[in-house]
Amino acid sequence: MKFLDQTKIYVRSGDGGAGCVSFRREKFIEFGGPDGGDGGRGGDVVAECVEGLNTLIDFRYQQHFKGKTGGHGMGKNRHGAGGADAVLKVPEGTQIYEEDGETLIADLTEVGQRAIICKGGNGGFGNLHFTTSTNRAPRRANAGQPGEERTIILRLKLIADAGLVGLPNAGKSTFLATVSAARPKIADYPFTTLHPGLGVVEIDEKEFVLADIPGLIEGAHEGHGLGDRFLGHVERCGVLLHLVDATGEHAGKDYKVVRGELAAYGNGLDEKQEVVALTKIDAIDSETLKQQVDRLKRAIRSAGPVLPEGEKPRAPLKISAIAGEGVTDALRLVWKLIETRRREAVARIPQPEWRP
Repeated sequence: MKFLDQTKIYVRSGDGGAGCVSFRREKFIEFGGPDGGDGGRGGDVVAECVEGLNTLIDFRYQQHFKGKTGGHGMGKNRHGAGGADAVLKVPEGTQIYEEDGETLIADLTEVGQRAIICKGGNGGFGNLHFTTSTNRAPRRANAGQPGEERTIILRLKLIADAGLVGLPNAGKSTFLATVSAARPKIADYPFTTLHPGLGVVEIDEKEFVLADIPGLIEGAHEGHGLGDRFLGHVERCGVLLHLVDATGEHAGKDYKVVRGELAAYGNGLDEKQEVVALTKIDAIDSETLKQQVDRLKRAIRSAGPVLPEGEKPRAPLKISAIAGEGVTDALRLVWKLIETRRREAVARIPQPEWRP
């Protein structure tokens, strides 16, 4: 299945049904009077967060969604039926924007959440509704109200515990394939990963979700390479695992390039907790490795995230995904940060006051 994380669709709610003009006419009933029923309400357009979806690919083949028109009122005080809703089933982490791409309508982050995008039109009143003490036989009824219509943008931001970031060909896909059952495309050329991928990682009988984000290059925030649009998926990640290629020319400069793109993107990405690891250490000699580690340490001190007062930056980890060296230590450190973040999130939830 192809990964699709953004799409534009047209939605329209149903019109309300028209009211009815009718009179009761039966044998031996002298004063039948008006008995026109009201029209039914039009169907809404509703977005619902459901389980089992991880892409917006369904909206690639259908871009128009319309609620049903409400039923018209009828004689004998019969009201029209309400129109059926048009339900948009979306995965967790879907954001719904206005056509301008900036005005947020809804953010669906949990299964079962629903948001009404367009409300259906109200049904019109039948002539029974207009009966008064002086007007005993009204011959008027209302037409139903029209539904709403709009063009919206659906944008998916993957919900993961940790995200892999780094330059192209830094070993992110290889790392994900090593630590999880995911099978991303792996090749010896840059930009192998064209779409974000997810994998479930198990470490010490604990599990967390790891996201593989396509590589960044200098100027990605200006559209160079694949751009920085995929960084939206990192916004929901609690921890970043920053991989730096040890076989590159200068590990410190490579680290600063990615940090610069995170800062240029904004939304707090450059402030997230970060674990830095030097990859492909099996492909270089010990002297080069020592030199690259020293360069990376200096870069972390100057361009790394701001740490609490008194806390020193962590030394970069040294890993080889193919040889399995240092991978377990990296996962344990990532899990430790994820666990701490989860406990802090639970502590921030206001607890109900206990009363006897």
